[in-house]
Amino acid sequence: MIIRMKQNITDKEWKNIIRYFEERGLSVKDISGETFKVVGIVGDTSVLTDTDVKSLAGVDEITRIQVPYKKASKVFHPTPTIIKVGNVTIGGGHFTVMAGPCSVETREQIISVAEDVKKSGAQILRGGAYKPRTSPYAFQGLELEGLDLLMEARKETGLPIVTEIQSTDMIERYVKDVDIIQVGARNMQNFHLLKALGKIDKPILLKRGLSATIEEWLMAAEYILAGGNEKVILCERGIRTFEKYTRNTLDLSAVLAVKELSHLPVIVDPSHAAGRWSMVSDLSKAALAVGADGIIVEVHNNPECALCDGAQSLKPEKFDSMMKQLKLIAPIVGKKMQ
Repeated sequence: MIIRMKQNITDKEWKNIIRYFEERGLSVKDISGETFKVVGIVGDTSVLTDTDVKSLAGVDEITRIQVPYKKASKVFHPTPTIIKVGNVTIGGGHFTVMAGPCSVETREQIISVAEDVKKSGAQILRGGAYKPRTSPYAFQGLELEGLDLLMEARKETGLPIVTEIQSTDMIERYVKDVDIIQVGARNMQNFHLLKALGKIDKPILLKRGLSATIEEWLMAAEYILAGGNEKVILCERGIRTFEKYTRNTLDLSAVLAVKELSHLPVIVDPSHAAGRWSMVSDLSKAALAVGADGIIVEVHNNPECALCDGAQSLKPEKFDSMMKQLKLIAPIVGKKMQ
């Protein structure tokens, strides 16, 4: 529910309105502009009647938000969310590139790739320390050793790091050592994890589930936002369809849908979508063209011998060529690349 106040509302009336909703177990968010006073009411507002709310002194008009996701809705938050990670800006017309190997394998590998992607213009280093896999026999990541190596690569290059979290017992460590915490597609509806991440002050990269609708994806974001953490970045990484030629089907229309429905920044993962390195560059350009706020791309210095997802990883020289093309396209479509 959105409530617009009268121009001449008094401080006493304002405090009474806030108290009225808080006493009913609802949270109040001030979303006022420069020339008007507006609040958003979050919670089960079905217990309120329009007549009762309008009878409160100082209330001008009310608007009920019909979508189930409130804090993720553009109605509730009309201005686009911009997230800062060090000197890197995500959203607000910027096109942010996150790049690195699917999985951290060795010190030499992660530092070499980090140096290469930074040289080409990537602003954030991605790399998996923990790797949830379909098969229990597949490489599961170096775990804590991988996280330590990511931190070392950050120290060597200055690039912020993004890596996936699997369980709530790692939150304290990730808050301390990771710049952006990734929630993978398989954990998109791990509500216990999402609730816990809502209580921290750290950017969350929320990947779309393998078969999730856009509403389900935004509702997953709502869990984090409802807990108080407003630093959510959405990631479209392809969805499961009947098609078998590509690993998943990249839903670029989801970028446009999110832009219409939500204020949250949205990036694209062309690597997991295609599963083929030969498609990554063109899909990245397409993501830029439709208005995505960035991409997260897999880059490996020796993909033929990669322990995880080598077939979808770009070699550093291919990544460099792609970045040069993206930098030419960005200003044409009104995007800035740092």
